Amino acid sequence: MKLLETINSPAELRKLPRTQLTPLAHELRHFLLDSVSKTGGHLSSNLGTVELTIALHYVFNTPHDRIVWDVGHQTYSHKILTGRREQMHTLRQFGGVSGFPRRVESEYDTFGTAHSSTSISAALGMAQAAKIKGEQRHAIAVIGDGSMTAGMAFEAMNNAGVQEDVNLLVVLNDNDMSISPPVGALNRYLARLMSGQFYAAAKNVGKSVLPGPVLELAKRFEEHAKGMVVPATMFEEFGFNYIGPIDGHDLESLIPTLENIKKLKGPQFLHVVTKKGQGYKLAEAEPILYHGTGKFNPTEGIQPAKAGKMTYTEVFGNWLCDMAAADKRLVGITPAMREGSGMVGFEQQYPDRYFDVGIAEQHSVTFGAGLATEGLKPVVAIYSTFLQRAYDQLIHDVALQNLDVTFALDRAGLVGADGATHAGNYDISYLRCIPNMVVMAASDENECRRMLTTAYRYEGPAAVRYPRGAGIGAEILKELTSIEIGKGEIKREGKEIAILAFGSMVAPSVTAGAELGATVANMRFVKPLDVELVKRLAADHDYFVTVEEGCVMGGAGAAVAEALAAEGIVKPILMLGLPDKFIDHGDPAALLAGVGLDAKGIAASIRQRFMSGEPRLVVNNT
Repeated sequence: MKLLETINSPAELRKLPRTQLTPLAHELRHFLLDSVSKTGGHLSSNLGTVELTIALHYVFNTPHDRIVWDVGHQTYSHKILTGRREQMHTLRQFGGVSGFPRRVESEYDTFGTAHSSTSISAALGMAQAAKIKGEQRHAIAVIGDGSMTAGMAFEAMNNAGVQEDVNLLVVLNDNDMSISPPVGALNRYLARLMSGQFYAAAKNVGKSVLPGPVLELAKRFEEHAKGMVVPATMFEEFGFNYIGPIDGHDLESLIPTLENIKKLKGPQFLHVVTKKGQGYKLAEAEPILYHGTGKFNPTEGIQPAKAGKMTYTEVFGNWLCDMAAADKRLVGITPAMREGSGMVGFEQQYPDRYFDVGIAEQHSVTFGAGLATEGLKPVVAIYSTFLQRAYDQLIHDVALQNLDVTFALDRAGLVGADGATHAGNYDISYLRCIPNMVVMAASDENECRRMLTTAYRYEGPAAVRYPRGAGIGAEILKELTSIEIGKGEIKREGKEIAILAFGSMVAPSVTAGAELGATVANMRFVKPLDVELVKRLAADHDYFVTVEEGCVMGGAGAAVAEALAAEGIVKPILMLGLPDKFIDHGDPAALLAGVGLDAKGIAASIRQRFMSGEPRLVVNNT
């Protein structure tokens, strides 16, 4: 690690002779593997961008020149080379280095990314700002082939292509992977590259056989070759000068190409071909398995996990297969999250009813709406944080038409190491205000299965939210049984204090309720709320407490307060939930404890407000 230890900034990197860059890449790749194996994190994507990262920082004057990474989980090499090597042992831990670019973390992190397909828009904004301010700087967007399939990337290119005098470079990191295997017509187009060998040969032949006097003919031949085997035509029609494809692991090709591009004016498009997991054979062979890892021994590789409690994702995947067997109308949809959403088994058993639409959340929702108009029963499996990207489609294309679409919302609530960008904190608030929506929150694995069945059988839009990771270990019944819509249940009888808990907060609320002698209700439904249960609890309890793993503002607690107000009932009410701030990455249990949403914290908040001094309306949004 002698070379790597001397590099604490890109300025120091740029002092190295070019002959030392390949040895540096070997050291950096070794450091990455060793570091991520000890902390967990995104491995395959980062092993694939080592040389590209070195080349970009070597050629461009960062941070004066701006680099925007899309998606940001491929930036570990970037972090290491920009002064954070000694902090990589804290990766994705509370108070440590983020797994994604963060503007507050480093001046080299020019734009926060974690959701896909935003880089070209952001970099174009930076390039245009430089032009307006009269500053000479470059803006570079590094985008993966999976992210290129999203509409936002093409919206940005459509806008950028008519701005001929901006210093914008789009680097397509083509590794033939997003997270799940790539899909769609664009990917088929990119796949025609055949590693670029034909195109490279054609260029060389044109230049050697047709010298000087016939350079124009050579140029036409080159353009013809491009049109035959690379996607140059498409990108050049957008107004970009297309260059490539080139080997993204060959520094002797990358650096001269980038140096030449640096001299050009206007929008440039560089197509580099890389390999996920490059340099680590196990990750090369199984890039999906090594996409996001826990701790592991690099010599042995990732070992099969020991059997434990079933995760909510597995509950959903099993339910989807069981319901598909019972109803041939079921169609499963995922926006590029086959593994993450637990749909591998469904794809294998029902390939004709499985649709991975790529990183295209808006399309996934409206595609489901179209299926529903024809009498099919679409189930859109989507993370809470990604459904935010399709909010207009949810309202306009599904709910407004009251179409029968089921939404399975994985990763609802805090998500731990991925941090604020991936946390599903807002779905309760943004769903419950939409007419025609039914919104449920699962408190355990079996209830999740029953709620999915309920949502599926409801003839209209319905969502089931459930957290990341394992449940409480509840027995899961095989039957596909529903829950009466809008009906909660009492989990524990007590006095004076009524705790109305939603979803993942039911279990810690029961523990807190036992300690305080309080009544605990599993409300189950955020919408329609069980108003009769609320009224019954109000009749024989003095104080109300609502608990949810979602933002307090506009959340389930607000729904209870609204119901009380509508009924003319005045009760002191304490609303516990996620505060009005973005919560950093860290251990999930520790994060929940940090905002008072473990059993101890719930009990402490109730004692503070209702067992000492005058009770009053309190919202926990500190």
